[in-house]
Amino acid sequence: MKKRVRSPFHPKFVGSWVTLGLLRFLSKVPLPLLYHVGTLLGDLLRMAIPSRRRIAERNLALCFPERSEDEITAMGRENLRNTARMLLYTGYVWWASPEQLMQNVRIRNPEVLDEILATGQGVIILAPHFLALELGGVYLSLRYRGVSVYQRTRNPVFDRYMLRARERFGARLFERKNDLKRMVRAVRAGEACYYLPDQDPGARRAVFAPFFGIPTATWPVLGRLARMSRAPVVPCATYLLPRGEGFELIIHPPLKDFPTPEVAEDAKRMNLAIESCVRNSPLQYFWVHKRFKTRPPGASDPYE
Repeated sequence: MKKRVRSPFHPKFVGSWVTLGLLRFLSKVPLPLLYHVGTLLGDLLRMAIPSRRRIAERNLALCFPERSEDEITAMGRENLRNTARMLLYTGYVWWASPEQLMQNVRIRNPEVLDEILATGQGVIILAPHFLALELGGVYLSLRYRGVSVYQRTRNPVFDRYMLRARERFGARLFERKNDLKRMVRAVRAGEACYYLPDQDPGARRAVFAPFFGIPTATWPVLGRLARMSRAPVVPCATYLLPRGEGFELIIHPPLKDFPTPEVAEDAKRMNLAIESCVRNSPLQYFWVHKRFKTRPPGASDPYE
């Protein structure tokens, strides 16, 4: 059995380097122009990748049953447009200067983080999977010393530059599958941890907790992380502003009475916090993946 190729300079990754060059070029294009191009690209993706359109619409229909079929279709269309816009913004996220970020990103309620960190205590920033969450992590690393978790990708070209982009202002990233003791020590020492919790962990590692009233496979890690680091948990969502005007981070108050003695209760409270952020801007959540893929025993597959 041949060893898997991991060198980013292998000829099989020529296309990845071409794509990287395109992203670098797009990083120089004004955001308002990319925003409108993203509208067209999103409509094209909607026709070219109907499977993703159906997944997004199914997720939206499950979470917003009060909406009509036409409303769900319109929501799915705009969600794919926002997805395309964020794809075009990738180069900006990876290469924007501190001055550009300060100019194009606004933050609401930063005093929530400032007051916690001023005491010398660390904080866990709960970052739901909104389309612009990577921009949020990069921006916050400009303002605060911190750590985060990432998941290695199969493409070593993109993995290399994604990691470099996220760490360029001093953040330290730890691979999800590795021992996270150093991350916990950093939070105990008074740093911020940018934590991304809401992906499907699979049946073996999941607990099921309500998300929009649906039993949802949930990572049971946040409560344990908060307990080990003795840090409050502060939700933070990052949104695209209309017409390419930039981005907005909204910092919410810390979760009350968290963590609890029960893993399932921790997962429930985390999902409720994420749900609240999603309701604030439902068209910018990452709906194109199967959020409800893993089901409780005996439950049917909602995507069939």
